[in-house]
Amino acid sequence: MMNPNFTRRKQSRKPSATPFNFSQNVKRFRKRKVENVEELRKLQLEFEWILQKEVLLVLKQLHDILVECAHRFPVPLHGNDGKKVDKFVLTSAPEQLKVVVTLTGDSITSADINFKVQRQQNVIQRTSITQDFPWKIQQVQDAANHLQQAINHIDNVDANYNFKSSEEVLHILSNILGALQRGKTSLVVPKKKPIDELMKSRNMKSLSPNLPEDLAISFYIQSHKLIFAAYQLTNNQGTMKFESTQAECSVPWLNEVLVLFTVALTLCQQLKDKISVFSQYKDFTVGNEAATALSY
Repeated sequence: MMNPNFTRRKQSRKPSATPFNFSQNVKRFRKRKVENVEELRKLQLEFEWILQKEVLLVLKQLHDILVECAHRFPVPLHGNDGKKVDKFVLTSAPEQLKVVVTLTGDSITSADINFKVQRQQNVIQRTSITQDFPWKIQQVQDAANHLQQAINHIDNVDANYNFKSSEEVLHILSNILGALQRGKTSLVVPKKKPIDELMKSRNMKSLSPNLPEDLAISFYIQSHKLIFAAYQLTNNQGTMKFESTQAECSVPWLNEVLVLFTVALTLCQQLKDKISVFSQYKDFTVGNEAATALSY
């Protein structure tokens, strides 16, 4: 006799598994593969157009920009005669210093220099630079040399050359970028010399009359400015220190050169970034079948 308190438990039914449809999965796989191949074929065509057309167009644009930049330099460079002469007055209030300079090319060919030092405010130090012994600003020539290198890298590419791979283009663009970056850095970031090295420099010997042994001056470029600095060396309990005062002025051609450097760097970097996208497809070369590009 059945126990009245006994309740039969309902057996839960497991949902039946969806049958694996092999043919549909194969179709989906083939469709994705066809889509991938079609996408890669389009990429291959775009890659070939960039290598055969766009690269040469951009190199031509770069060349025009760099030649324009070269013509702004005050030194002989790529057909530029380099006979530019500028005059500037640098002052620092209140009557701390006054410098009248003539900048010819990469050298100061004339300067009347008057300044006071911190520890002797009642004494005006006077000296000058004459055309017989000009003060060389090496940064200008360094920047010009790097710019010429960048132009040479482009000139070495034949106008009708057919590039075959992304590596080939990236190598040339890296060379151009490197030269342009070094050229711009030469003007933007002046090399700092220790004070003792500055005092013994060849440029200090161009001053007439010579300054006292504890004084030194310097002229340098930083960005679009010409900067004059005067230094006084002091011995503080055996420790050599120096105090400085400076004045600056804006040089128009420097501003124009830096703008053109920046435009060229941006254009070159954009092309390099575009080419780098295709470099992940190891088999992408001009004339390759799109299907071979699947090996990336």
